[in-house]
Amino acid sequence: MILKKGTQVKIISGRDKGKTGEILEINKKLNKIKVKSINMMKKHLKPTKENKGGIVSKESFIHQSNVKNLDENKKKVVGKK
Repeated sequence: MILKKGTQVKIISGRDKGKTGEILEINKKLNKIKVKSINMMKKHLKPTKENKGGIVSKESFIHQSNVKNLDENKKKVVGKK
């Protein structure tokens, strides 16, 4: 399966199962990807001169075996199963 930044994928396992999103970042060394608005985590930030601080929601990485490519024309899952 070829994964590139910007392609549409569907989540096939985990708490976000069934959702679709766009790939934002790929970590090839760990075989993980970051998908837009999937696997959201809360991060506590200390206030600095530049940032106000507080609790911020951001995407976290998900293993690439938990996603499938989505065909743009048919909006169907491509691949085995």
